[in-house]
Parts: sequence; C-alpha cells; structure tokens
Amino acid sequence: MGPLPRHAFARRVGRKGTTREPIIQEPEPHEPEGFEPEATRRDAGVAESARANRGWWDRNADEYQVEHGTFLGDDRFVWGPEGLDEVEAELLGPPEDLKGRDVLEIGAGAAQCARWLAAQGARPVALDVSHRQLQHALRIGGSFPLVCADAGALPFTDGSFDLACSAYGALPFVADPRLVLREVRRVLRPGGRFVFSVTHPIRWAFPDEPGPEGLSVSSSYFDRTPYVEQDDEGRAVYVEHHRTLGDRVRDVVASGFRLVDLVEPEWPAWNPAEWGGWSPLRGNLLPGTAIFVCERD
Repeated sequence: MGPLPRHAFARRVGRKGTTREPIIQEPEPHEPEGFEPEATRRDAGVAESARANRGWWDRNADEYQVEHGTFLGDDRFVWGPEGLDEVEAELLGPPEDLKGRDVLEIGAGAAQCARWLAAQGARPVALDVSHRQLQHALRIGGSFPLVCADAGALPFTDGSFDLACSAYGALPFVADPRLVLREVRRVLRPGGRFVFSVTHPIRWAFPDEPGPEGLSVSSSYFDRTPYVEQDDEGRAVYVEHHRTLGDRVRDVVASGFRLVDLVEPEWPAWNPAEWGGWSPLRGNLLPGTAIFVCERD
C-alpha cells in the first residue's frame, strides 16, 4: 500500500516558528528513535481512537506548539489553515455580545481561542484530552479554567454554557461524533450555539499534498474507513475518521441541533503559505475547511 493522506489541520498546519519556547518541563518519552508508524485504512472504534489520539497529542504537543504557535498566536481565534479569524467571521456572534457569556472550547490545545474569548469579556472554559497541550496553555497563561477530559463525556452539568466552539478539535478524531455532539447539546442552554470546524470532507478523496499531485482524485469520497497509524504490533497510535458532508449534516440534526450555516472559507489572497496539504494552489480550487454553525432549540 502506498503513502496515505494525513488530513488533519491538527497535524500539519503552519510553518515552523523560531520565537516560541515550547519546553515547559522534561517532555514525555517519544517512540524509539527511528520509529515510523505504518499508515493504513482500517476500522478503529471509540476506545481505540481515544487512546491513540490522547497518546499522540501528549507525545507531540511540544513539536506542535513550536511549528504552529506563531500562526495560532497566544490569543487568536482562527478556524482553519485558510486563516479565517473569528474577529471577522463572527460565527459565535458579534464580539461585543460575547461579554459575560459562558463558552466551552473543545479540543482547546494551548487555549488560544479561549484566551481571545476571555479578552472579549467572555467566561471561557478550555477543554482538551491532552494533558500536555493544557500544560502549554498554563505556560502561556490565562485566568480561565483548564479541563482535561474526553469530549464524549463532558464533566459539566446540563445547561452550563451559552456557547461552545471547536476549531479542528475532537470531531475529526472520534469514532462516534454523535457522542460528542449530544454531550455538547446537553451542556448548552436553550438557544445555545455550537460552532465547529473540520477538514472539508471532499479532501479525503485527494492525496494530502499541496502541489499539483494533490489535485487528482485518488480514492473514493464515500469510503468511510478511518485513517490509522499503527505500531509494529498493530496498535493504533493516531486515528482520523472520515465523514461525508451529508454524514456531518445528519450527525448534527440527529444530535438535536439545528444547522443554521455551513461555511466553506475561500483561500485569501494574503496567505501564500503551504501548510501540510493546504496551499494557495489547492485552496483556490478546492475547499479545505468546513465550519458548521449549529443551534440548540
């Protein structure tokens, strides 16, 4: 089997920065030197996916923050590699309306989005499955709570939040996205809004390459088989799950949300960067990000 795509914005976005100080303590042990996981497509259930991705993020959080911290900033709310910024998109609402609102950020990483929300006067809570990522949130600082938990089992009472958001967090990595969506709906108050971004589903039909080789269909868009990286004993060390656009819409509706908008950001002229499989070439021809704006009635 030839090289397989690695789709997630989480894995490959941005350029390596030189102004960050990523190491906050002795890092967790990595795989043995020279270890290269096998890339394949195979089934991976809820428990296996959760275990693999929690471990991957803990092992790779330092490198991720070095590579992508400059792009993400300390207190910027960006929805994807195109660079769509919440300050302009206002998908959660006008910034002036965020003051005093309780907001849950899911898959927060170093909590850059939560930090921006706090600057608008919101009361954010930053949640991530990776303890190591949240250590980077502590390194940068902030006065809001950090919670290490699985998005499929949120440790909050019903109706705790006015808004929830997730920029490439959790949803691409879980085997059953409805578990997450139903949990988010549970912790939202009536009328609450949940906005989340994921890799645009059409990208799964193309190689994850920024150049011309990434413009030819190489696999079926309708193949939902997860992308898995596994070790020599066949244990998953990283998992991504593919859902078609229709699947995503049905997941949203079946979980009790009303879909009020679906945003497909266009590649802006100001952004010349190639970030993993994202690039001006591909971005001007194919959508790379899908943002779902959902409301709880």
